[in-house]
Formats: sequence, C-alpha cells, structure tokens
Amino acid sequence: MTDRTPRSVFVFWVPLAATWLMMSVEGPILAAVIARLADPTYNLAAYGVAFAFAILVEAPVIMLMSASTALAEDAPSLGRLRRFTWALNGIATVLLLVVLVPPVYDGVMTGLMGLPDEVARITYGALWIFLPWPAAIGYRRFLQGLLIRANRTRLVAAGTVIRLVAMVSTALGLAWAADLPGAWVGAAALSVGVVVEAVAARFMAAGTLRELAATPPAPDADVPGYGAITRFYVPLALTSLIGLTVQPMLTFFMGRAPAPLESLAVFPVVHALSFVFRSFGLSYQEAAIALLGRNNEHYRLMARFGLFLGFATSGALALVAFTPLSTVWFETVSGLSPELAAYAVWPTRILVPLPALSVLLSLQRAILVQGRRTGPISGATFTEVAGIAVLFPLFGFGWGWVGVTAAFVAFVGARVAGNLYLLRPVRQVLARAPGADPRTA
Repeated sequence: MTDRTPRSVFVFWVPLAATWLMMSVEGPILAAVIARLADPTYNLAAYGVAFAFAILVEAPVIMLMSASTALAEDAPSLGRLRRFTWALNGIATVLLLVVLVPPVYDGVMTGLMGLPDEVARITYGALWIFLPWPAAIGYRRFLQGLLIRANRTRLVAAGTVIRLVAMVSTALGLAWAADLPGAWVGAAALSVGVVVEAVAARFMAAGTLRELAATPPAPDADVPGYGAITRFYVPLALTSLIGLTVQPMLTFFMGRAPAPLESLAVFPVVHALSFVFRSFGLSYQEAAIALLGRNNEHYRLMARFGLFLGFATSGALALVAFTPLSTVWFETVSGLSPELAAYAVWPTRILVPLPALSVLLSLQRAILVQGRRTGPISGATFTEVAGIAVLFPLFGFGWGWVGVTAAFVAFVGARVAGNLYLLRPVRQVLARAPGADPRTA
C-alpha cells in the first residue's frame, strides 16, 4: 500500500478485525456442543484445562505473525524466518509432549492442580488430540504475517472462515457420529480447524512466498541473522507468556475475596463481552506494523485512526454498560439470573476505557516492533502483571470490594501502568521518524 489515507487504512484493517471477531465465537460454539453431550460437567472442566494448557504451549509461537509482518522483506530474511518458525514449532510441540509424559502429567494435573481423577483422565486424551495445535498455529501465523505485509488481509479473514467451517463441521460430525467424550470432540474440532487453516494459508500465500523468494535484499538492507531474529523475537514471546498469567492470578484472588462464587461465575461473562470490543484494538496491531512504514513515517495517520477506533470501541461498550442493553445482554443473551447480572453491571462499566487502552497499546507495540525495540514490550506486560498483583489485594482484601469488581479495577489500572511504561521508548523511536512529532505519542 503506497497511498495511505484513513479510508485505505480502514479497508486494510477491517478483514483483520473480522478475523478476531470470528475467532471470539469459537469458544461459545464448542462449549454449547460439549454441554449437550454426555457428562457435560466433567467434559467442560476437562476441555477448559486442556485448552488452557494448549494456549500456554502456544505462547512461544503466537507472535510469529508480528515477526513475519515486520521482518520478511526479501529472500534471505524469508528463509531465515521460515527456519526460525519451524524451530519454534518443534520446541512448542516437544513442550506439549513433555507434559504428556505420565509421571509429569500426573504430578501437574493431580498433584499440583488437584484435578478429580475423571477430569484428569479426559484431559489427558484431549491434550493428545491437541498435539498438532502449536505447530499448525505457528506456521499459520507466520504465513498470515506475510499476507498482511503483502496487503492481502482479506485472505487472512478468508482463512478464518475456512477454519470456522472446518471446526464446526468436525464438532457436529463427531457429536453425531462418534461416542467420544465432549472434551475430545472440542479438542478435535479445534485441531482440525487450525490444521485446515494452516494448509489453506499455505496455498493463499503461495504467490507471496514466490515474490519474496525472488526478491534480493536492498543495497542498504540490514538483513537479520538468526541472532538478530532471536533478540527481536524473545521479548515478544515473553510478552505472551507473562500475559497468560493474568487470568489464573485473578481467578486465584477472586476465590479468596468477598462474594467468591458470584465473582467467579460473572468474570468470564464480563470478560467475554469486553473481549468483543477489545478485539478491534488487538487486530489493529498487525495493521499498524504493516502500515506505519519502515521508519514509522506514517505515525500521524495511524495515530489519528487509532484515536477514532479507541473512542468508537469504548463508546460502544459504554452504550451497553450504561443503558438497559446491559440487562438484555447479561440476562437474555448470557442467561444470568437477575442476582448474578447485578454483579456484572459495575465491572462492565469499569471496563469501558479498556478498548481504547487496547488500541493505544497496539499502536505503541507496533511502533516499537517497527523500530526493532521489542524489549520494552515485555517490560510493559510485566508491569501490568505486577500492577494487578499489587492493586487487587489493595481493593479486594484491604478495602473489601467484591472480587470481580476489584479484579477489573486492577486490570484497568494495570493496563494504564503498562501504557505509561511504553511512552518513553515509543517517543525515543518516533524521534528518529521523519515527519513525526514524538510529543504527540
């Protein structure tokens, strides 16, 4: 994309936003299928545990989309990134295999986590079914980064449609034709979906791969070696790994704060609602990496678009939180009782700034990725986690707030701390960008 305007940015970004929105419906669909099969309580619990471990193992590869969007500029960088991707995929797969070694598995699931024997048994089978998951995710995200860089974001959205169709077809087919535990059906549906999407992405990216493979490095290009790629990527991987500790930590805290049962019941419902609006900001990161320019020269345009996006998404969440739409969502759509719905209203209102803060965070991360300064990104994530660890005990234990309210106040406060942490490194990167005023960062 050479002619960057607000409209062109919107057209580029919309398929990525649609991709995130489509991914957000996977969980509710599979939970609905599992809940209608035999022993739903055991299987929903086992599926939740297996999926949490699959996501944890996925952490090393999740940022490959950002890496390939930023670094794949020519034939040498493409080749090195591809080999780096397969190495990471192998590491992630080995990590999952280590978890599946019986003494390790028993020590973690029944010893450390204290799972009931039946849940642990079902989870073990589900994790074996998840074995193709990390490599398929890593390869797919590597290819999607190339498509984003080549201004082919519609193909990324098309791949997600293919994934959803494969996932739903597998789930419904197995539920109808096979006598399998529901957790295994859910794991198989997700694994088939991501493998099919990875294969589809390989065909969709074939032209882009050929173009890059035929592109020699520019005379002034600084082609990254494996050491440079590793230094660039490790902070991004740490960001994912550190960020994954937030939900387990909040769950632990809420279980020991006032109204624990109500808080634990309401938390995923409120979190899922906020994720719908935050997904727009999350999808903005890859768009910004691709469109900021090699030296962040298009920062002003991307910042203006991000400002509009932040106000729009937070405003939309406010419309739900502060109007009768909240009753419609929590009682009619989500099925909460009026008593539980009452616990959800104030946490939702507290989360209203979060979509805008997520847009800001995505823009800040994109600027640092383009400036090849990824270290502060993991530092900001650590700051967020530390902020939650400090703020929740203050509100939940010290001031006696309801657990879910304390959790989301801590979450928003920690996100503000993370945004503030990134201001200085972002300004330093923008100071080198032609035509950008770092004071506006």
